[in-house]
Amino acid sequence: MVCRMSPDPTRRPALPVLPYRKPTPGRDYWVLDDVLPGVDAVRERCLAKDDWVEGYPHKPESWPGLRTMPGLEPDELERVERLVRKATGARRIWRETAPGGGTLNHNCIQVVGEGESEPRPHTDSRSLCRYAAVLYLNPHVPKDCGTSFYRQQLPGGRLGGNMVTAPHNNMVDALGTRFVPPDSFTEDVRVPHRYNRLLLYTANMLHSATGYWGSTLEDKRMTAVFFWMA
Repeated sequence: MVCRMSPDPTRRPALPVLPYRKPTPGRDYWVLDDVLPGVDAVRERCLAKDDWVEGYPHKPESWPGLRTMPGLEPDELERVERLVRKATGARRIWRETAPGGGTLNHNCIQVVGEGESEPRPHTDSRSLCRYAAVLYLNPHVPKDCGTSFYRQQLPGGRLGGNMVTAPHNNMVDALGTRFVPPDSFTEDVRVPHRYNRLLLYTANMLHSATGYWGSTLEDKRMTAVFFWMA
């Protein structure tokens, strides 16, 4: 759930302070390299797709770039999910559906270029997923276009937390607003981009793409994203 920057930065109501837990590899996130043996074929298949759904700046949407789904084929997805279960120790993972039928864009290919978005720290819905992951699918994107974990930056330079916990399900619930000042978050931990790397993390921890790259379908930041309940 993405919080938007406040339209009036002169009004700064005090935001609740979230709990903090230092993002720790092997506990809060896992970096798995060389995930798909046929990753080049997966990338070529994605580039050949003609069913992209357009977001900003192509259409007046809140989300950026292009999307298409499903991304991975069943056998490819099963390989990824085996790695996720092994890394987390979860006996079972699944795609959750909300009571109203809502879901997250699981196994979705996202393509976002430079200037089409900026880092947007957010958490994913606790009611729909426990773990989320991003698989990097462009070999030529700079390492600084990976994923970062964030924490709150409070007035006076103090630091706050980075997690949404019960009874809240998302950032809007936890902060009590959809609009926040533009300097409300600061980068805490950065995981570099690497082709065929899967970054797996607990979905209730503040995170965002570190940056975007490219101007054509072939050179923009291309990822597959996943959301699992466990």
